[in-house]
Amino acid sequence: MSSPDAPRIALAPDTAPDWLAEAIADGGGHLVPLSEADGVIWADPRDPAALEAALPTAGRAKWVQLPFAGIENFVHLIDDEHVWTCGKGVYAEPVAELALALGLSGLRGVGQYARTSTWTRPVGRNLLGGRVSILGGGGIAESLVRLLQPFDCHITVVRQNVRDMDGVDDVLEADRYPDALAGADLVVLALSLTPETEGIIGHGEFKLMEGHAWLINVARGRHIVTDDLVEALRDGVIGGAGLDVTDPEPLPADHPLWTLPNCIITPHVGNTPEMARPLLAERVTANVRRFAQGAELIGLVDTELGY
Repeated sequence: MSSPDAPRIALAPDTAPDWLAEAIADGGGHLVPLSEADGVIWADPRDPAALEAALPTAGRAKWVQLPFAGIENFVHLIDDEHVWTCGKGVYAEPVAELALALGLSGLRGVGQYARTSTWTRPVGRNLLGGRVSILGGGGIAESLVRLLQPFDCHITVVRQNVRDMDGVDDVLEADRYPDALAGADLVVLALSLTPETEGIIGHGEFKLMEGHAWLINVARGRHIVTDDLVEALRDGVIGGAGLDVTDPEPLPADHPLWTLPNCIITPHVGNTPEMARPLLAERVTANVRRFAQGAELIGLVDTELGY
């Protein structure tokens, strides 16, 4: 039984899984209807209209927790009347792991070898001692930097707020991102999708990259101008692309990216449901506990920046 002063938390929509209810209870929360809630745990990352409809019912709620790190579906709802939190950093470890896997697979020719049915000539380039540029300085970047340490890479991070980062050689302001493209063996996209970052990689950026470089996208498909990417891959302007996200998504079966030998595609599985469940549950439990204590919540959304 919850204590009388337990935080009153609503879990919505009705299709929310039971394990999130358990995570709320583990944080000391008391499950209540939306109309009685001081905080709302929103479980559906793809239904902003339902959340918009639910907010008036949850008129006393002070806090809303969103499930994903990317909040582009909900950014029009973000206001100053609530404290908004999202999944920032929750899924950083598995996503960074896939970014490294895609990068290694590209540089070492694993994708090309996987498509053949005969013994072929040797191809590939070391990541060891290479140069890696990461666009985005959040949790995914921090995790990837740690995973890269045994490879003795020169690492550049481009981020909105410049500060020193452990294991990073150069940190550049966001508007200097073109400077991070030249010379890099791997360019990794791990940034939030905003109006400023939509289409950030297109024809001009590909021309700045090295001819052998691989572009890895574990962020959002709309960061890349897809038609420009197809052209760059076909013409050998860059070495290849490893994509866990695409634009459009899902990628149609007849899309040319599927058949390009220098493109590796995974179906947005940087974080699978099996990986997500314990990670999101841990975040919800921690934030419910912090909410009860009046402490700062984890994964705060910047209402001005929109992420």
